[in-house]
Amino acid sequence: MALKRQFFDQNAAALVEGARALANAVHGGGKVLICGNGGSAADAQHMAAEMVGRMLIDRRPLPAIALTTDSSNLTAIGNDFGYDVVFEKQVQALASKGDVLLAISTSGNSKNVILAVEAAKKVGAKVITLTGGTGGKLKAMGDISINVAGGKNSSRIQESHIFAVHSLVDLLDRFFLEGKT
Repeated sequence: MALKRQFFDQNAAALVEGARALANAVHGGGKVLICGNGGSAADAQHMAAEMVGRMLIDRRPLPAIALTTDSSNLTAIGNDFGYDVVFEKQVQALASKGDVLLAISTSGNSKNVILAVEAAKKVGAKVITLTGGTGGKLKAMGDISINVAGGKNSSRIQESHIFAVHSLVDLLDRFFLEGKT
């Protein structure tokens, strides 16, 4: 509980800014792309489901794509080009200016997530990073950085990440429904 409290204290402003960026993208006709590996892939899928479906508030489906779910893309790209580019290629195909990429990495150093961020920035998409520990390379790459600084244990970092996902979607819903973007 102390880690979650510390996480919230350190990231409250970034969570609000991140949710506002998500709302602005959706209001502007953009979409949200989300990527990560392992537990972070599960978080990406969870967030996309909360946006396309709903979390707490009934509202229209919001455009969100977890780049972790298409096994044909993941295996074809991984086989033909290497696992490092599985998210980068999808970002190149799907991202546009005005979109948001949420890049999740417990270490902040996942090469395939870093390459996805670089691809998103090339097309003018906004990048939110969700990291742990020191934040690794990703922390400095985000337009908005959300980091579990006190986390040394992957499972504790990931628990804070799911808290962040829920906070982002809850705030997004409030901004979206109230038109406060």
